[in-house]
Amino acid sequence: MSTERLVAAGRRVLNLEADAVRAAAAGLGPEFARAVTLLKESTGRVIVTGVGKSGLVARKIAATLTSTGTPAMWLHPVDSLHGDLGVVSPRDVAIVLSKSGETDELAGLLGALQRLGTPIIALTGGKASTLARAATVVLDAGVGEEACPYDLAPTASTTVALAVGDALAVALLEEKGFAPDDFARLHPGGQLGRRLLLRV
Repeated sequence: MSTERLVAAGRRVLNLEADAVRAAAAGLGPEFARAVTLLKESTGRVIVTGVGKSGLVARKIAATLTSTGTPAMWLHPVDSLHGDLGVVSPRDVAIVLSKSGETDELAGLLGALQRLGTPIIALTGGKASTLARAATVVLDAGVGEEACPYDLAPTASTTVALAVGDALAVALLEEKGFAPDDFARLHPGGQLGRRLLLRV
């Protein structure tokens, strides 16, 4: 591939993913506010889960929530059925990510969350899926196409899921009144910590 074609391929991906995020932003509605309220009113932790690439995005969402004042943890859906379910309680809220909403490995965990009475926020493109039917709140993370030229590799869909997760975390920190002083207490290390401690 020539330099021009490589740059064009990169731009196509970035433009396609940017368009997907803009579409997700335009589609946000009352369900988003309901999800933020559910997270704010929880007296437990936020349990974030997903399989494959969705699982990797789920880990980042859990990390962002934790670093902005909302205790959260990532839970592997398969390990949850082999003892790790012990970390989940009815006081928690679960955020479950799945592009299709039909991921086989999530089925057992969804049933367990329902039996526990743990509210579920679904981030999925499958608005009529098994996951969506099990959820308390459904946030649409669907995309028209992946950036992969074969429309196969999760690319635009994972970007949208990540962006919606960031939107939840930021709206939640604003709703909770999480301030720079709070941020400084949770980030004492590194360049960010030094900069914040100088301000406080």
